Amino acid sequence: KVSTDDAEMAFCTLANREELNPEEDSIHHCLYQFTRNETLTETNKLLCDVCTQRHCGPKNNIKSEKKYVYTNAKKQMLVSLAPPILTLHLKRFQHAGFNLQKVNRHIKFPEVIDLAPFCTAKCKNVAEGNTKVLYSLYGVVEHSGTMRSGHYTAYVKRRAMNNNLSDLVLRGQSQALETEPVKGQWFHISDTHVQPVSVSKVLGSQAYLLFYERLL
Repeated sequence: KVSTDDAEMAFCTLANREELNPEEDSIHHCLYQFTRNETLTETNKLLCDVCTQRHCGPKNNIKSEKKYVYTNAKKQMLVSLAPPILTLHLKRFQHAGFNLQKVNRHIKFPEVIDLAPFCTAKCKNVAEGNTKVLYSLYGVVEHSGTMRSGHYTAYVKRRAMNNNLSDLVLRGQSQALETEPVKGQWFHISDTHVQPVSVSKVLGSQAYLLFYERLL
């Protein structure tokens, strides 16, 4: 089902994703793969009501005859509403035969990420003319261990109140986008132990969950 009145715009994005060349094992590559254009063919064909009506006649005859027409189609998942808080959950397991295996490799992620190449061209809460939807990293959850046992720790940025973010959350107001990450001090939290860390330590972690706030 096309989620826009303009079918030609259904597969268009705010920023040109064709120019992207995302690095392997990066969060950009993950987003690019998750929002890629897919072709539905063979057993994945889409049931087409229009084609079925053309082939079988009026709707009242379709159910009785049970003749349905399936057609090739395109599918793409894009962001239609840019959230105030962007939460990215990385799939850190893979199938190894009949078992699940932990994925421990490092996935690169930036302090500031642009979501525009993964948003629909008519993203509901992005001002017309804007071609960037920027987010600043403020939290990371990391898991160490195996699929059966392990330990969760977190990296959190202590920063000044983002009043513009509050306006977006409470009133849906959007201002001019900034390009710099929100300034603050990063801390590593493990149970009751808390210590300050550098941003390079944060960006080198094996992220399981990433939390970004929208820059306004």
